[in-house]
Amino acid sequence: MNLIETLRGAVGAANVLTEGDLSAWEQDWRKRERGKALAVVRPGSTAEVAAVVKACAAAGAAIVAQGGNTGLVGGSTPDGSGTQVLMSLQRMNKVRGIDAANLTMTVEAGCVLQTLQETAERQGLLFPLSLAAEGSCTIGGNLGTNAGGTQVVRYGNARELCLGLEVVTAQGEVWEGLSGLRKDNTGYDLRDLFIGSEGTLGIITAATMKLYPLPAASLTAWAAVPSLEAAVTLLGLAHKGLGAGLTGFEVMGQFALELVAKHFPQLRVPLYQQTPYCVLLENSDHESQEHARAQFERLLENALEDGCVTDAVVAENIAQAHQLWHVRESIPLAQAEEGLNIKHDISIPVSRIPQFCTEADALLRQAIPGVRLVNFGHLGDGNLHYNVQAPEGGDMAAFLRDCEPQVNTIVYDAVSRYDGSISAEHGVGTLKREKLEKHKSPVALALMRSIKQSLDPHNLLNPGRVLKA
Repeated sequence: MNLIETLRGAVGAANVLTEGDLSAWEQDWRKRERGKALAVVRPGSTAEVAAVVKACAAAGAAIVAQGGNTGLVGGSTPDGSGTQVLMSLQRMNKVRGIDAANLTMTVEAGCVLQTLQETAERQGLLFPLSLAAEGSCTIGGNLGTNAGGTQVVRYGNARELCLGLEVVTAQGEVWEGLSGLRKDNTGYDLRDLFIGSEGTLGIITAATMKLYPLPAASLTAWAAVPSLEAAVTLLGLAHKGLGAGLTGFEVMGQFALELVAKHFPQLRVPLYQQTPYCVLLENSDHESQEHARAQFERLLENALEDGCVTDAVVAENIAQAHQLWHVRESIPLAQAEEGLNIKHDISIPVSRIPQFCTEADALLRQAIPGVRLVNFGHLGDGNLHYNVQAPEGGDMAAFLRDCEPQVNTIVYDAVSRYDGSISAEHGVGTLKREKLEKHKSPVALALMRSIKQSLDPHNLLNPGRVLKA
């Protein structure tokens, strides 16, 4: 029996796709990569995942695991060989259970992030992971890349929100690690090993995630700041004035907001025409709406007196707050409308971000006159989406083809000088694999290769992603 027939026997013939338009799985979200899979396999249970892995291991076929296919670094797209099995986990989308007393939810890897949020809210609880793709990305992919999003400043990345995993190993065995324990000091933390590994060490099939009480109040403000230095000062004031109530702190450059106003004129973009940067702040409070508003107003009054804020608006209701967040989340879409661009997902110590941007901005403008910088991101945790757009009126495809290596070298070398990371929340995939070799220490790379060799000795799980084959 050949591999395709074995796979059909494992998951059902209807869930093994080999013909027709498979672009939904074979092409990445940015439409920069298009591969060719031997087959798209859609298991519906952990037992079926294990059966698929065993069959592929016996045949020596590589497996590329995929969730919602919203990744940005080519980590879940098959190569062009036509020999790799694309395993889509989207059918594994059940919420297995909620333990309200333990404040945990156990879900399958193909569960869409928004489903977790809505399920928790119906129980009067909060699942705080939030990002622009939450309507289509899956929790397995979020964990595979250790996704961050807009509330990391308070709740942490996906890693901090996960208490347990169920994983199918490269040999097709199942590790049952779904206990919702907050304390378990019995050896190596296997959970943290698989989180952020981008499907190269094992296939996450389910997870137990932390929940939180719903806040009694949530307020959003939009502030104009005269510089990045002022934004960092405002962040310090927000930490002092709001404490644990500070749940979001986003920075947006003027040109990024200009693109939103240009391509989505139906959205009202506040204050952007009068300032080089705007900040979006969120304050969650467990006392009352009145207490939260008083805190916010006191913070903004102090910031205006200090000079780190020149103007500000506070959302009057939930609808206005959603509108402000919608503007922020529309920046990547507006940039895509403007044309092809070079994306960076970097992290820098917060205190050094202003100096980094001053230096990197100058180097890029010197190297490519007229280049346009789309700078925005999660300033509260030091993560910038420092993106580069072609000069206005230029050939954007040619810009991407001819300038991307030079731009990446300038940006990543500057990131290294400021003790940062070339990937904050998107992962490495294939897009940053070569750069990782330069910017990760040889000792770290050797340890990573040792782990990969130990857990996946035949290099069958997502080969060529993260580490060079």
